[in-house]
Amino acid sequence: MDLSKRSSGRLLNGILYPRDIRNMNNDALAALAEDLRATIIGTVSRTGGHLASSLGAVELTLAVHKVFDTPRDKIIWDVGHQAYAHKLITGRADRFFTLRQKGGISGFPKREESPYDVFNVGHSSTSISAASGILEARDLKKEAFKVVAIIGDGSMTAGLAFEGLNWSGDRKKDLIIILNDNEMSISPNVGALSCYLNSVMTGQTVKRIRKDIKNFLKTIPSIGEQVLEFSKRAEESLKALIVPGALFEDLGFTYVGPLDGHRLDHLIRNLENVRHMEGPVLVHVITRKGKGYEFAEAEPLRFHGIGPFYPETGGPSSAGGAQAPASYTQVFGRTLVRLARDNPRIVAITAAMCEGTGLNEFAGQFPERFFDVGIAEQHGVTFAAGLATEGMIPVVAIYSSFLQRAYDQILHDVCLQNLPVVFALDRSGFVGEDGPTHHGLFDLSFLRPIPNMIVMAPKDENELQSMLFSAMGYGRPVAIRYPRGSGIGVSPDAEPTLLEIGKGELLADGTDVAILAIGSTVYPALAASEKLAKEGISAAVVNARFVKPLDRQLLLDLSRSFKHILTVEENAVMGGFGSAVLECFEENGIRDLRIKRLGVRDEFAQQATQAELRDLYGIDEQGIVAAVLAMMDQKKEREPDPPA
Repeated sequence: MDLSKRSSGRLLNGILYPRDIRNMNNDALAALAEDLRATIIGTVSRTGGHLASSLGAVELTLAVHKVFDTPRDKIIWDVGHQAYAHKLITGRADRFFTLRQKGGISGFPKREESPYDVFNVGHSSTSISAASGILEARDLKKEAFKVVAIIGDGSMTAGLAFEGLNWSGDRKKDLIIILNDNEMSISPNVGALSCYLNSVMTGQTVKRIRKDIKNFLKTIPSIGEQVLEFSKRAEESLKALIVPGALFEDLGFTYVGPLDGHRLDHLIRNLENVRHMEGPVLVHVITRKGKGYEFAEAEPLRFHGIGPFYPETGGPSSAGGAQAPASYTQVFGRTLVRLARDNPRIVAITAAMCEGTGLNEFAGQFPERFFDVGIAEQHGVTFAAGLATEGMIPVVAIYSSFLQRAYDQILHDVCLQNLPVVFALDRSGFVGEDGPTHHGLFDLSFLRPIPNMIVMAPKDENELQSMLFSAMGYGRPVAIRYPRGSGIGVSPDAEPTLLEIGKGELLADGTDVAILAIGSTVYPALAASEKLAKEGISAAVVNARFVKPLDRQLLLDLSRSFKHILTVEENAVMGGFGSAVLECFEENGIRDLRIKRLGVRDEFAQQATQAELRDLYGIDEQGIVAAVLAMMDQKKEREPDPPA
């Protein structure tokens, strides 16, 4: 039976909440772990989602919820894409089949969903800082509960994680950090002996003896201090020799690990001991990404975030019919390789998203010119600025929503110095089912105010090639934003052309209304123009191409020919493309126009498919038609028919 389709509210043998597992023995928990995996695989095979990470964290999830008194004790997940098992045992099993769907449960922890979700996440490396804040608030309110941050999947590569470590280690409060290491970097150290030693060393008896000896030695003048210092150095040397925790110890943490993250008995025993320890503790847990599903274990990268698939084979279930065009991501990657063959100054930078940003082929062909900085967008941008000062042309390929993390570096390190760094902003606009943490709906608004920055958006894949080609020669900071997925396709023999900075194009002429579109909204605008013609309305369509600088001359020409202008963008309407058009008209003293802006209103767009979201916010063909008809109807109301 497919457990993911049941909705009786008594899924997984009646497990509804963590209290239901606290009296279960290890054998029962192991059986539950397999049920959880089956449910996760069954659901994600239909909805898509983050599979490999969640499969690897099943036993860890059960151990944490068994040992800690959640939701009274606070569990903060990092990123949260490994928290599907957590969702299943915290009151959401009967809705798990709605994962990542419109109106369903989120793919990430979300406070609005459950009291067990302590902090909304989706971007990496926030857990330690958030947990530190919760811990300080607990003490200010004189409350008593445990605070646990679970971090992993590369999140420790980000500077924010180390800022949190530095702070919490210095504060000396009883924060527990669980490092979920699923890269198997130190797997030889994992085993029964290591788990046994850590269990012993975290036990209450050993802790008390060590504390008593330390206090006793302090009472012996001179010699006691020397012995104490020698003992401390010997202990640190031994730890550095046999465990990889010296760094964390130096930061002020008691290091526990590495532990086998799939041995429930070891996990539970050690976490029970850790729960009673004082001061900051880091528990190092080794897990295997994709655990329990052979295809995900064999290809953890492909199953990290995956669309619908056949569980029996691991193959995509969305295949079939006409082959989809290459995605914008693929076109970007291929074009960059072509350009790099002719220009040795081109280098590529990504932040732990080589495959996601389409740089695999570049990395393979030009390994010395490819740099993956890890989940460290701030470092990546300033690193690119450094390269640019020495005559290189860095191309920084980052998802739009992730670039938000490096805003100061864009402004201060790149644009203030007017350095020729090219930002390739993948996943701009709606990303779909990953929801508000991943939509790239703000880049036009936050990049447009920065001096020296050029901001472009292609109407299709051919234009993306031309924009990338052109950006290499502009000699200034350039941002090119493009959507997730495919557009209309690219011609195999298409050659990029040089685009003049700040020049748009008139794609369709008209007499009644001008539709100014940018990026992914251009072709829907053209389709809307054809539909409006059947309604007797002649609509011109402009592909703006540039949000900054705007084609001011084209806009001024349009203002003399049209009194009705509609702007369309897949971006926040506040401060975006439409706002730029309004500013242009205001600066030129043009005030007798009726202008309407279509975009995302002042709210965080939720999860749904890209098509559903474009329909919801009225930026698809039907929405554009409806907006124009509303404008023209109002025109008729204001202007009475001439006398017969």
